[in-house]
Amino acid sequence: METLEQTKARLEAAVTGARLDIIPNESPAAQRTLLVDSAHALQVARFLRDDGQLKLDYASNVTGVDWLDTVLKEKVKIKKVVDGVEKEVEETVEKPRPGYLEAVYHLYSMELKHGPVIIRMRTENRTDKIELPSLTPIWRGCEFQEREIFDLYAWSLPSIRICGAF
Repeated sequence: METLEQTKARLEAAVTGARLDIIPNESPAAQRTLLVDSAHALQVARFLRDDGQLKLDYASNVTGVDWLDTVLKEKVKIKKVVDGVEKEVEETVEKPRPGYLEAVYHLYSMELKHGPVIIRMRTENRTDKIELPSLTPIWRGCEFQEREIFDLYAWSLPSIRICGAF
């Protein structure tokens, strides 16, 4: 099976305008994932399923993640005058990161016996821009799991809507 970088490059060539990012994973498994913009998710999913080298014909599981608003701390080096002398010092900068909702799909090829390839979709925020497309038209087995995700989000976010999304 090809690397995630190769898959990403072929996807970018095949799906014009798709925004794709490889997301690292700090856990011991170190399974990296492919972040897909929701506008091109169906086209990307269709490519992953129909491409002769991948044939990712099975979505084994779909899950939802509710990422809360958080503050990220980052150490930066800046030049500062200390005791009349300009020095480079390290400071901690806090950057707020707004929360978002995420759907994560684990994909396998039953025919070629490889996988997983893990793809993600994210909403813009947790309040009003919270729609994601359903991938059920590509992998029929996603339907029940996407409904569970919708129910999970609907409990915590009463403003969520069904508009061709879960």
